[in-house]
Amino acid sequence: MRNFFCLTAFFAVLLLLNGCKSSEKEAGKIAVSWELVSNFTDVEGGFEARFILKNHGESALTDKNWALFFNMSPRPILASKTPQPATVQHINGDWYKMTPNTGFALAAGDSTEVRYAGTEAIIKNTDSPLGLYFVFYDQDGKEENIVQVTEYTVVPFAKKEQQLRGKNDLMPLQTAAKRYQDNLALSLIDASQLQKIIPSPVKITAGTGTFSLDNKLSIYYGAGLENEAKLLSQKLKVLTGTDFTIKNTAPSEKGIVLKTGPVSVNGIAKEAYKLSIDGNGIAITGSDAAGVFYGTQSLLALIPTATYLKPAAAVALNYVQVEDAPRFHFRSLHVDVSRNFQTKETILRILDLLATYKVNHFLFYTTEDEGWRLEIDGLPELTKVGAQREHTTGKETSVLHPSYGSGPKAYEEGKYGSGFYTKADFIEILKYANERHIKVIPELNFPGHARAAIKAMEARYERLMKEGKEAEANEYRLIDPADKSVYLSAQAYTDNVVSVAKESTYHFYEKVVDEITKMYAEAGLKLDVFHAGGDEVAEGAWTKSPLAAQLLKENPAIKDPKNLQTYFFGRLLKRLEKRNLEIHGWEEVALNKSADGKYIPNPEFVGRKVVPYIWNNIYDLDLGNRLANAGYPVVLCNVTNFYFDLAYNNDPQEPGLYWGGFVDTRANWAFAPFDMFKTTYKTSMGKPLVFTGLEKMKPEARKNVIGLEAQLWSETVKGRDMLEYYTLPKLLGFVESAWAAERPWETIENRDAREKAIQSGWNVFANTLGQKDLPRLAVLNGGYNYRIPMPGAILENGTLKANSEYPGLAIRYTTDGSEPTAQSTLYTAPVAVSGSIKLKSFDAAGRSSRTVVVTVGKTD
Repeated sequence: MRNFFCLTAFFAVLLLLNGCKSSEKEAGKIAVSWELVSNFTDVEGGFEARFILKNHGESALTDKNWALFFNMSPRPILASKTPQPATVQHINGDWYKMTPNTGFALAAGDSTEVRYAGTEAIIKNTDSPLGLYFVFYDQDGKEENIVQVTEYTVVPFAKKEQQLRGKNDLMPLQTAAKRYQDNLALSLIDASQLQKIIPSPVKITAGTGTFSLDNKLSIYYGAGLENEAKLLSQKLKVLTGTDFTIKNTAPSEKGIVLKTGPVSVNGIAKEAYKLSIDGNGIAITGSDAAGVFYGTQSLLALIPTATYLKPAAAVALNYVQVEDAPRFHFRSLHVDVSRNFQTKETILRILDLLATYKVNHFLFYTTEDEGWRLEIDGLPELTKVGAQREHTTGKETSVLHPSYGSGPKAYEEGKYGSGFYTKADFIEILKYANERHIKVIPELNFPGHARAAIKAMEARYERLMKEGKEAEANEYRLIDPADKSVYLSAQAYTDNVVSVAKESTYHFYEKVVDEITKMYAEAGLKLDVFHAGGDEVAEGAWTKSPLAAQLLKENPAIKDPKNLQTYFFGRLLKRLEKRNLEIHGWEEVALNKSADGKYIPNPEFVGRKVVPYIWNNIYDLDLGNRLANAGYPVVLCNVTNFYFDLAYNNDPQEPGLYWGGFVDTRANWAFAPFDMFKTTYKTSMGKPLVFTGLEKMKPEARKNVIGLEAQLWSETVKGRDMLEYYTLPKLLGFVESAWAAERPWETIENRDAREKAIQSGWNVFANTLGQKDLPRLAVLNGGYNYRIPMPGAILENGTLKANSEYPGLAIRYTTDGSEPTAQSTLYTAPVAVSGSIKLKSFDAAGRSSRTVVVTVGKTD
């Protein structure tokens, strides 16, 4: 499923403060800086880093009574080869602390350096330690004071050894010159050649003439289409500034007519539609209400971008005929709100965006190790404990410790570690999504990734035991308290797996499912699909659990603790089948582990409405093919193409993860679902992949690919702006892969010929983004925070040459050191320059990229 190889680890930090007399005022005078020294160390794939502490206070720091806590993308820390003033240690997940070693002292006015090393190289600003805070202790070792670090800097990643992951990293550095070279494969095309609608319709035929869209037209809708008419009317009002009347009658004059009827396009009837704009008006006929709705979205896409940027009472639309239906019925976006929380309003904005681009499923990831985000009747601790993160004395307490920089205080402004959706919030989200033909799929990820639930139920257990209610206390308990198993999860947790031997674990799962089912009913909906998670259970789980040992003794066919995950899912599935649920899950739910620990397809759940989601196409290259060939209906979520949280490239300032490589909009767009080998060529480190001897998807198994899903995990996503930046414009590339009919290049066997065809299609799409859809996003639904790529640029003999990844973006530059603005000099052709030049890309809405700096006489 997700960040598989983030593995474990940490980063080290700073320190500070003197003994019991240390005050918040003094602590605030400790400045901390962190620097990545190098990824080119004597440990393959390792790194070396350092903290520098400067004491601006009046009191000395000693080797007693303080510890520095922080979060960092987990990485194993190595023992220091040379004595250091302080020691960094991993606590749990991405939570670490630094403690002073014997003899440590930092006098007022002095500074000190703490060096440390670890494995798994670091190349991003978003990898840096964050959420730093000190805890001070009294003479008895009790916590006396907590002080957050306010003066903290990260030294920029400026050198090759900071931007590459060691000698085995074959990915080229991101420079203005590299971007320029890459962009040479693109060329500006005329507006008439742009893609008219994203995602591409099956057939679009231009007519001759234009039709005036204004509020003189009424929207006539047939039975069951009032919702679609209302939503269209709302959108048109924003674009024209005037109201459009909706009428549930047969049209009496020219207007916009919405109706259902027999429609089949490309052999597909579900969600199909036909759209006609001609002298008789606008007509949208859908095979169902969803088809009509998607027809209205195509109508809105045909409205010129200029109208979005400057509303007009009347809009001239070109005559056109559109016939359309989706390639895959299942088109989904997964959003993780557990690692970092997102508000209800942000989720509603995302749903609007999905509707605009014809995405019809939303996997709402509200439970994880780091947070439980959904109110459940009868289990108040799930949100009182599981929905907030704060400092605690250790990982053993029934409290969620800080993660991803959430800091020591729960619900602190500007932090994203705490928060949840009330029942009313969730019901509102369900209704909002349903109106836009989006099915919300809830997920409860067990048996791993369950720490928030575990800690919440331990708090419940402790509360009820104090009240003398032992039976009630044990009703939903999720752990074997005598379990001494030692393991480390993919995200470095040592305590995130539930007991599969306790009936209370299954009882808890049923309770949550039943309460969510009630919320769907309150929203007027039926819960018929549930995602059971099931991924990344760490090796070693259950190996020292007395209850698990007894279970294995009573069930000798299980043989080994590593097979208990399959046992758990089989037992859970029977209970969920009684509730008439189709069960989705990450790929592991359809796999067994061989004796040597490798995953192999498990035939046990074929034909039982179990749908595995396949993310792993880079460490297990043909897994998706093997599971489809084995008879499972599958959803393809390939990490190399559809993980929105992976960074666009290795620029240190470009946020995101990179354990699975780098994913840009072109990767989202260029995907061959029935032959993934055709579009994935390299490992995450840039080494060529070899597909020889691997299993290809059989022609008869293609029907088992029910759809595609994009993933947005949120470890590095802080707030709405970052979420939208990660999502856009990647989502537009994804929907082209999920909705549009098979592209001709998908079946070209010769790689050179295929790449030429891909590039030709991508050039049209990239132009469409630059000239049309990006500026529309600036105002759509109130405007989104989308990413605009920096321009490419080179200097040759004092001549500036520049270009764009999305042709049609304007490039503006300055030569006086000032930041380029929308009024700065427009680059149109190579120009003689001198000194230092700053450049930015701008779209028609005035949104811009980050700044590029090139200097005559220097290379970047």
